[in-house]
Amino acid sequence: MTTKSSNTVWHHATVTRTDREKLHEHKSVILWFTGLSGSGKSTLAHAVEDYLHKCGTSTFVLDGDNVRHGLCSDLGFSDDDRIENIRRIGELAKLMVEAGVITLTAFISPFKSDRNAARSLVPHGDFLEIYCQCPIETCEQRDVKGLYKKARAGDIPFFTGIGSPYEAPEHPELSVNTHDQSLDESVKKVINLLVERGIIKKQS
Repeated sequence: MTTKSSNTVWHHATVTRTDREKLHEHKSVILWFTGLSGSGKSTLAHAVEDYLHKCGTSTFVLDGDNVRHGLCSDLGFSDDDRIENIRRIGELAKLMVEAGVITLTAFISPFKSDRNAARSLVPHGDFLEIYCQCPIETCEQRDVKGLYKKARAGDIPFFTGIGSPYEAPEHPELSVNTHDQSLDESVKKVINLLVERGIIKKQS
């Protein structure tokens, strides 16, 4: 990671986050979906976005695999690279919140310290951690990408849950049991959280 230049100065925009939120007619927030590979993070995040989009809400999903094709294509899966990956995502999500967008992130983000660092970038209440709780046995049974099989064979040495730890959230804003709840039920829980927090209005 390069050293921050001493010649950069933050430029305060004429159009504020509040202005953008008024334009969008809802507040902005980070919905940080975390959980093991195969726990349903991306599926749930995109389903929530689909629901919100149909309600006329400004949203964007930052998906783990998609981000690694561009912004984080130079990073591997060592602990240091995982930390840098989440640092970059946190900074990007922070900018998108300033843009007045409900930003949904779908990353394993296995380390508590990294998720807490991302949380610390934004004001209190702007970071909602959503734990996609699912037993590793169920995740392995799904194994839609074949990653667990490769990890068990030793082909992926630092795979979370097998060769690298996953530190589950202790006090997430929402915990969703994706192994025994339907996708519709899980989406409803996330939407209810947004309504309770005053991010969006209750749909009639």
